[in-house]
Amino acid sequence: MDVELRHLKALAAIAEAGTVTAAAALLHMTQPALSRTLAQLEARVGVRLVDRSSRHLHLTPAGTTLLGHGRAILAHLDAALADTRAVDRPLRLGYTCAVLGQQTVPLLRSWRRAHPHAPLEVVRQDNSTAGLATGDTDVAVLRTVPADPRIRTEALYTEDRVAALPDDHPLAARDRVRLAELTAGPGPALPLALWPGTGTASVGLWPPAQRPDRTVEVRNVDEWLNLIATGGAFGVGAAGTAESHGHPGVRFVPVADAPAATVYLARPAHPTHPRTQEFLAAVREVVSA
Repeated sequence: MDVELRHLKALAAIAEAGTVTAAAALLHMTQPALSRTLAQLEARVGVRLVDRSSRHLHLTPAGTTLLGHGRAILAHLDAALADTRAVDRPLRLGYTCAVLGQQTVPLLRSWRRAHPHAPLEVVRQDNSTAGLATGDTDVAVLRTVPADPRIRTEALYTEDRVAALPDDHPLAARDRVRLAELTAGPGPALPLALWPGTGTASVGLWPPAQRPDRTVEVRNVDEWLNLIATGGAFGVGAAGTAESHGHPGVRFVPVADAPAATVYLARPAHPTHPRTQEFLAAVREVVSA
């Protein structure tokens, strides 16, 4: 039985598209060529795989069985090729606002000592998966759980919340503030700077009667810090952001009554670098130390 990868790809395309014409378009081949490929596959397997009794094609039970195995074979091949391509490139660690706060440098140093021939790149990506969904990173540290089903996350630890205030704001000199003080004074009534998709703050931190009157959206941590420094807003973030982003004109003050933020370690369901598991273990070791 001489079944080739092109046969499995043809069956998968037909199952996805529902017609030979649409499947041929997916595979960038002609309809007659795809029909011949399907006929070859059925001849070599010895059973009918596709029910052609209606305009919309359906797989037979045998076709469904082969499709499941075929998709697994194709996925393994994709993973093998990705591993092969990744051997000589750095592992890319993504983040949006902070990595591991005070534990970032210990992690990077311990990895360099233990894996001197496995370079690591730390890459900021201003999106909800810190580059995982687009293939720009291999592992990421996040403070929100992305909705993308291709991403796997695990909780590492929690961080306290901090208020980010202009350093001339009346509350900036305090050792600690409460959520209600950030919206009711003392001081000017500033809008809350929100960072949709990646930031940990939302108006939901406050009870309905105490929520900020206004909000303003920013695209990344730099815009967030600059807006706050110039007195255009206040922010609420995780402690790791304060530890990683000292900024002239911004004072970080712990928030006494805000719920903690969770720090997550994230990676694709199918690893994109052969050292992914080693790096995940290194992160867990540093965090638990």
